[in-house]
Amino acid sequence: MEFYVHYLSFFVITAEGEDTASGKRYRHYQTMDAEQYEASELKQFLDGEFARISKRKVERNPSSEQTPTKIGRFVVEPGHEWTSNPNYNLFQGLRQAGSPDEFQRLADDMVQLYMDTSAVRGGAFIVASAKLPSYFDEPFVFVMKCDFEPKIARISEVSLVAQVEMAISARNIKSIQYPYMPEDGMLEEQELKIHQASHARYFEDFLKFVTYEKPMPEIVNEQVVHMVHQYIEQKWEEQSSEERLDEEEKLEIWAASDKRDSLQEKWEHEQVMEAAVQLTQHKQDLELKFKLDGVTIKGQLADYGNKLHLARLGDRYVVLIEGDSFQFEKGVSPVELLKPQELTEVLKRIDGESSESSSE
Repeated sequence: MEFYVHYLSFFVITAEGEDTASGKRYRHYQTMDAEQYEASELKQFLDGEFARISKRKVERNPSSEQTPTKIGRFVVEPGHEWTSNPNYNLFQGLRQAGSPDEFQRLADDMVQLYMDTSAVRGGAFIVASAKLPSYFDEPFVFVMKCDFEPKIARISEVSLVAQVEMAISARNIKSIQYPYMPEDGMLEEQELKIHQASHARYFEDFLKFVTYEKPMPEIVNEQVVHMVHQYIEQKWEEQSSEERLDEEEKLEIWAASDKRDSLQEKWEHEQVMEAAVQLTQHKQDLELKFKLDGVTIKGQLADYGNKLHLARLGDRYVVLIEGDSFQFEKGVSPVELLKPQELTEVLKRIDGESSESSSE
């Protein structure tokens, strides 16, 4: 996957006293056309980055809000065209720029948007348009922010060791690629791909009219809460009954809690199975993770009722996991030497141990 740079603008941002607006400045160093880029030292530094950014995997609905790579979508009011979005217009303008001067002017608009964020960091800010001729005639737009690495030593022909006060680093480059390419040869012109260090949320904030797809746990939570409200509607006909209001309040507290230490014991097995099937239609490998006392169980929601079962044995809970084979990691244990008993025998043993402990 070889990109060919059409235009590139290079800016340097200094942010002495990063918490104050007066300490933030930027300077335009150079805007290059294709021929100038080919002859520049930046070519060696950046050529691999374009392919790396483009190939970087991203999930439409990530597993966490803190995921470093996200898909963004331009916000458009119902009934309006994409051209009503100023961020969309800026990216399209950069794609279609017909001269270095026009590209520089638009790249300057982009860096000014970045400078308005609350936590600007010093470094190099690079805006480039680059073609992928094996697939497309129109270029992609790449926005890259590279941090400074202070006081780097290098070998020099003039002196044995030369001190470089500031150098840009390819490590942890924050980037935007527009348009988003979900597959080779396919474009989503209403979407872009953004990559940033997980702690640097400010990099996605400078595009005010772009929204990012919800993480999968948030989607699942919303759907489960919706199912709970449907359950309450079916169970309680009177809108203002005291029992209904009390149950609604308890379930709202349950849904909003970060950690929950008990089963709610409200739905039958068949209701849970039906809900699990609805949720896994969106994403087959949804995680199911919980602890029973101090033991962690980790699987997939699709395993519930198929390979993973929850049961009650007297006043205690039991988790049953079924399968055809085991796999153990490095470091042998005596458990691997076990000749398993039949399940009925194990349940008798558990029930007997439970009875003995309760009578003591």
